[in-house]
Amino acid sequence: MGANAEEGAPQPKSVLGKAQLLLAAFESGADRLRLSELSRRSGVPKASAYRLAQELVQWGLLDRHGDTYELGVRLFHLGHRVPASAVLRSVARPLMTDLYTRTRTAVHLAVLDGTRVLFLEKIAGEANVLTHSYVGGHLPASCTATGQLLLALAPDGPARVAALVRAGLPALTPRSVTDPEVLARRLSVASRQGYALEVEGVRAGYASLAVPVALGGEEHAALSVTAPVAQVSVGRCLAALQATAESIERGVARRTAYEEVRAPRGRKAPAPRATPAAD
Repeated sequence: MGANAEEGAPQPKSVLGKAQLLLAAFESGADRLRLSELSRRSGVPKASAYRLAQELVQWGLLDRHGDTYELGVRLFHLGHRVPASAVLRSVARPLMTDLYTRTRTAVHLAVLDGTRVLFLEKIAGEANVLTHSYVGGHLPASCTATGQLLLALAPDGPARVAALVRAGLPALTPRSVTDPEVLARRLSVASRQGYALEVEGVRAGYASLAVPVALGGEEHAALSVTAPVAQVSVGRCLAALQATAESIERGVARRTAYEEVRAPRGRKAPAPRATPAAD
């Protein structure tokens, strides 16, 4: 069974279902995959994976480079047209750029996607690009400051944590949280304090501080800064983070209200929502 196919789950019979598995094979963070790896990660037999990959290349959903495949640029353009994330990202990006200018740290905007965090936006300079995160990429929620904060705030957070524990808490570094009791304490502290601090849980020598961005109802995104440990602390970064998060919240609220006014009568424009669980 492929890395992205659920254990024990039947393979989809439809072409569309198998194509989705091929695209999902890149969710682990791989930029390029050979056909054999694409087949292994997706669980789609190699012959079928080859035929589907050629069609996805024709549609622009995959690009082929020699004997490897990568996600196509058409997916990038389509993703930018998703209404909820498009509003959130367009409001957040200039404010995140200002925060980067003040702190000189990598700035991330993320939402929960099942038991992982999905990075919607990232602002970083050449000195702190950080290869572990990229727009559209995922990391285990239990390892990251954004993930721990979002798990603590999510209405279905306990169910997501239970799924993480059942699968075995992943370890990206020796300091990643792998003990369910330690994770529970971290989430309790994050919920009480309104922020989460992670030190070397994702990358040795680096720390992250995350605060929530309220999106309406019980939905949240998370805004974080990441830099070498000496540059990230509550005293140094929290106030600027919170001010930026509040500005994003106000901007999203204004844009949402504007879109609702512009929507045809009888049809309400959708409010921005975090990515739903996909366990």
